[in-house]
Amino acid sequence: MDVMSEKKMNSVLVVDDERSNISTLRSILSPDYTVYASSDGEDAIETAEEFLPDLILLDIIMPGMDGYDVITQLKASDKTRHIPIVFITGLNNTDAEEKGLAMGAADYIQKPFNSVIVKLRVQNQINLVNHTHMLYERTVMLQQRTERLLRLQNSMASVLASIAENRDKLSGRHVEQVAEFTKTLLGAMLERGLYSDEINEWDFEIIVSSSFLHDIGKIAVSDSILNKPGKLTTDEFEIIKTHAIEGERIIDDIIAEGGDEDFLHKAKIFAGNHHERWDGTGYPRGLKETNIPLQGRVLAIADVYEALVSDRPYRSAFTHDKAVEIIRDSKGSHFDPQIVDVFLEISGQLK
Repeated sequence: MDVMSEKKMNSVLVVDDERSNISTLRSILSPDYTVYASSDGEDAIETAEEFLPDLILLDIIMPGMDGYDVITQLKASDKTRHIPIVFITGLNNTDAEEKGLAMGAADYIQKPFNSVIVKLRVQNQINLVNHTHMLYERTVMLQQRTERLLRLQNSMASVLASIAENRDKLSGRHVEQVAEFTKTLLGAMLERGLYSDEINEWDFEIIVSSSFLHDIGKIAVSDSILNKPGKLTTDEFEIIKTHAIEGERIIDDIIAEGGDEDFLHKAKIFAGNHHERWDGTGYPRGLKETNIPLQGRVLAIADVYEALVSDRPYRSAFTHDKAVEIIRDSKGSHFDPQIVDVFLEISGQLK
């Protein structure tokens, strides 16, 4: 291998056992590209792996490894398979051309070389390479930006949830656990095709982060009621029930201030619907069956299960098996019966 010009933006590897052909291509290409050269197949593969050129011009007929052998190895390697390869050949043979294209060649350049044709064919391939690189870089930038926004929204959701949680001495790690149970349950539903048309339209990360805010409305409930160690009176329970509507109102205020993000709209649905019941006896609106948004029906099970297996000042935590039994007994009354069936199948994962 030898390097025949100083480093430029794009690079080309020329592979030919005839030095005169390498010299000709060097004179044509070196003003515009960094040109590497190899005179045999083995050196070509080593050079390609080391320098990862943007394009390879590959002779077909060479002693030892011919061009077909070289392209086979290059395309079999994860490191070099993406590099476009243009065959250079004196063969005027349709079968040979078809074979090369079938093996992954991007184009052909005929010998003897026409400098204008060589430049145009090389530039066409380089333009495609540069465009692909640009799209890749933009994709990476968008992914990074999306990840930053997701971290930001998760942080905001966590902070807001913590504000409510820290006032509610009973909840502990309630919101985190409910979010995890919700994610597990949704994944199991999707695997079984239950409500999959709707679930497939959701972004799981957004769903999980938005579920953190399901109890944000507790901010508006008095500490004396929120942290009462004994049983609530009827009036006190009515006040507690307002946290669903208050949660919607708080999230609406955030949206109105310029936070019109999908995860906030999803959070509002969680906040306002996780206490609705399948039989229509829930709150705040007494919605029934599939009139309850799917998010609310899923979170209802995760929310109740987490509450049952957690200690409360007025009772100790139920065992996992007892909590599962209670949810089973509430199938078709409190909870969507089909979602309960999935919950029962995967309940062992929640221990």
